[in-house]
Amino acid sequence: MKTSTESTLIKTSPTDNVGIVTNPSGLARGTLVGEDVVLLQDVPMGHKVALHDLPKDSEVRRYGQVIGYTNSDIPKGTWLNEMNIVMPQPPDLDAILYEEPPAPVPDPLTGYTFQGYRNANGSVGTKNVLGITISVQCVAGMTNYITDKIKKELLPRYPQVDDVVAFNHTYGCGIAIDAPAAMIPIRTIKHIAQNPNFGDEVMIIGLGCEKLRPERLLPTSETNDRHSILYLQDEAFNGFEEMVDGIMEVAEKHLKKLNERRRETCPASELVVGMQCGGSDAFSGLTGNPAAGFAADLIVRAGGTVLFSEVTEVRDAIHLLVPRAANAEVAQALKAEMAWYDAYLTHGQVDRSANTTPGNKKGGLSNIVEKALGSIAKSGTSPIVGVVAPGEKVRTKGLNFAATPASDFVCGTLQLAAGMNLHVFITGRGTPYGLSMVPVIKVSSNSKLSNRWFDLIDLDAGPIAFGAKTIEEMGWELFHLMLEVASGTRKVATDRLGLYNDLALFNPGPLT
Repeated sequence: MKTSTESTLIKTSPTDNVGIVTNPSGLARGTLVGEDVVLLQDVPMGHKVALHDLPKDSEVRRYGQVIGYTNSDIPKGTWLNEMNIVMPQPPDLDAILYEEPPAPVPDPLTGYTFQGYRNANGSVGTKNVLGITISVQCVAGMTNYITDKIKKELLPRYPQVDDVVAFNHTYGCGIAIDAPAAMIPIRTIKHIAQNPNFGDEVMIIGLGCEKLRPERLLPTSETNDRHSILYLQDEAFNGFEEMVDGIMEVAEKHLKKLNERRRETCPASELVVGMQCGGSDAFSGLTGNPAAGFAADLIVRAGGTVLFSEVTEVRDAIHLLVPRAANAEVAQALKAEMAWYDAYLTHGQVDRSANTTPGNKKGGLSNIVEKALGSIAKSGTSPIVGVVAPGEKVRTKGLNFAATPASDFVCGTLQLAAGMNLHVFITGRGTPYGLSMVPVIKVSSNSKLSNRWFDLIDLDAGPIAFGAKTIEEMGWELFHLMLEVASGTRKVATDRLGLYNDLALFNPGPLT
């Protein structure tokens, strides 16, 4: 029998009957952990060990919740994973009752500021970016060409402008433009153009014959007009070079205006922070997500806005979120978004179990139930004051649920449309995911990843697992990092390295 003072299992709740292996190299068969648990197999880092004998059909409990049932008799010390755990049914939405809680009075957090770009409409940006969007995918080749040309020839003349970015997408033609679900991609494109980091200076390049008319994408703001739209089929253009010259002329007008923007002191209440996790592992719900949740509470206490998302990574924990709704209307909206997505998945002949990836399972997450219970930790403990439908803008300061698919780049796209000006992304397996339009703070859930990806990770939450730091200490560290990144005084790895994902529309509507 092997024993080691360094061998560690973590329980996430006193009622858990499994422990999580924290050792970076895992634990070997025969290792004695605690007083009386002897491992019956080699168990990798992040994976679960039975702390008691569990007869067939026993509850498997983590986070104090049932994450599944054993499909055979499980002796104490057994490695528990998706092979010996049966997934439970999701919470019955109709059975989740709501009682309006007493109005919480969180201690306000005052005096925290960042240096941001204040816009005429009152919103605040954390970057100063020229945005170019399109009304139809046909013109994406031109957009890529012109963006590269602007960066090389025009951007150096305007040192106050951080970047020029193109929002290319696969929408605009061959679509059922009036189908009910078409509202989702259309309003997503429209609202991304209104992201505060663009400073109301967005260009739209259209073809001319598409179903999605560029005029539908203009904000109602008087600071934007139809002179920001160019059609490549415009008969005023004779040949490619004249199209390019026309676009460059419009781009320079916008760059001149953006170059006049200056950072100024803004309260932390102007932050709109998107919380997202991807490439998750069993540590995500132990370290990174709880630390992000604590920081989310700080942003809310400071008067700011936090978005958490990913419907399938909320669905199995919805019974824990509905009681946190600020009122009955929000509670019903939460359940309605879950029901809509249940129907969407059923129509596609899959269920929520399709979410969990091979990497999630290798990292110790046996099923979507376990994943969801860890995922919601990044929402903190604040009341949920609003629900943002896919592609809509956030309307209420505080903690909001932005209904999105769990796909990293689709979720990020919809959070941009909601008005996010700062992104926090928690990962356990690792991903180079990044967005060009907003800073993305990458948080690792374990130090093994952070040490290996030392130049891709911005903050390591791994020390929480070993008691070297508390969730509160790490949450405050992340909060201060948010303010520095939002101010432009700290550059995140994705910006330093230029690692940016394409945006991806959520389009549940039919194509014609």
